[in-house]
Amino acid sequence: MNTMSSRQHLELSVSNFGPIAEGRIELRPMTVFVGPSNTGKSYLATLIYALHRFFSDYSGSSRHLFGQRSSIRPTLSLPITNPAPSPYDEAYIAGLGKWADKEAVPDEVGGQRIPLSGLPADIAWIVHRAIGNIQHLTEFLDGEIARCFGVNDLANLVRHPADNTAQIFLSGNARSALGDDNRFEYGLALFGSESSLHASIPLAMALETVHDLYIPWHFRPEDEKDDRARTLLADIARAVVFNIVGPFRQPAYYLPADRAGVMHTHQVAVRGLIAGASRAFLRQDMPLPVLSGVLGDFMEQLVALAGDSPFQRRKGSKDLATGLEQALLRGEIRVARSQIDYPSFIYRPEGWKRDLPLMNASSMVSELAPVALYLRHVVQLGDTLIIEEPESNLHPKMQVAFLRQLAAAVKAGVRIIITTHSEWVLEELANLVLISELPLERRGGINGANVALSPDEFGAWFFEPGKDGAGSTVREIPLDKEEGNFQSGFGLVTADLYNRWAQIFSRIEART
Repeated sequence: MNTMSSRQHLELSVSNFGPIAEGRIELRPMTVFVGPSNTGKSYLATLIYALHRFFSDYSGSSRHLFGQRSSIRPTLSLPITNPAPSPYDEAYIAGLGKWADKEAVPDEVGGQRIPLSGLPADIAWIVHRAIGNIQHLTEFLDGEIARCFGVNDLANLVRHPADNTAQIFLSGNARSALGDDNRFEYGLALFGSESSLHASIPLAMALETVHDLYIPWHFRPEDEKDDRARTLLADIARAVVFNIVGPFRQPAYYLPADRAGVMHTHQVAVRGLIAGASRAFLRQDMPLPVLSGVLGDFMEQLVALAGDSPFQRRKGSKDLATGLEQALLRGEIRVARSQIDYPSFIYRPEGWKRDLPLMNASSMVSELAPVALYLRHVVQLGDTLIIEEPESNLHPKMQVAFLRQLAAAVKAGVRIIITTHSEWVLEELANLVLISELPLERRGGINGANVALSPDEFGAWFFEPGKDGAGSTVREIPLDKEEGNFQSGFGLVTADLYNRWAQIFSRIEART
């Protein structure tokens, strides 16, 4: 039987969203956004981050720190089902409770588990209704998107001039046991300051998703049976969503383009934010400082690296961090904790017996330090790491070496999304994809052969600027095997520079 593991990669489609007029991408283990500035690469990366935040809460499976939300927002526990089902639904909920009482089996921790492989069709019907009944969650998704972008009104994210409506769709499909391809879709429409969220999940997909799942069912004997059944319904629906949304059920972490500067100045910035907030009551006209959720989360996670924080109890991906340090940094990145558990970041170069404050290290070390720290303390296999402009402050040789380390992370099970303006980044990625076409016995002696990426593991998308303010469009860039690169327009810049040189040089020669 084909299961949800056979599902193709999820697709994300947007229209009239920020600078983007139209775009559709397929989220693969390594996803790359490339194109001119101000075409929406960071917009789409930030949207993906917000969707991770929402769906990991939605599926009830998130491992985000700080109670799921940054302290900028209160902790929320998203209800998966409408709290007020119709009387017609009540009979099915009662039937679910009776079936669970009959089918429950003891688990290893003294509770009970419900095997869902035998879920009756009439019970499956109400599960199907529960996972599709998400309109009441609109405000939570709206809030997360607004928080991540740092806007008060989602209307600010709708592209103008346009029809005042932006569309966002997350979709995917899987072959069901019934033999047909089934496609699910989550959609969000932004109508100015209002929005509407919907879900379309075929019943066959829902039935197949719960096949062989077991749902823990812990309750007190004095609990009302209908209350127990409603809780079970929510747990089953969460289990379905957990499987359907794939990587979005896992946490995502965002390293912004200005991460090195934040690493150096976060102490000053945090102090300034606190001081400004504490004095706001003295001057009513003083605007409170505002950070986007992306930047605020990054700063908060840096602070959490000190003391007895949740980060310190995570295993992270230490081997990947060590590999990055050995291959590029030639030293170790560590966190020093003050008496008030506020972090300072330390670099110890190879062969040194003393530490060096990170602010005194090279720009390359400062740029890669948060990547090493996140791999060591934060990111676990299955998580998504979003990195803006990984080439920043790196010599081309180091850009190539860094890309191989990111490819190693992908091969280990970390999902990577990057935005880039670097020709060398794309050329190395092209080589890594080309290597995958060679049989293993013919890869010997080729640098990077151990981290080759198959076309199914990698995808590059180009953000094409529109004309006359029409907004950008997003399309996949195919690998040009003869040129050995993804055609992204960098070659046109190189050719233009060469032609200008030739023109200038020919005139100089004509004078002599």
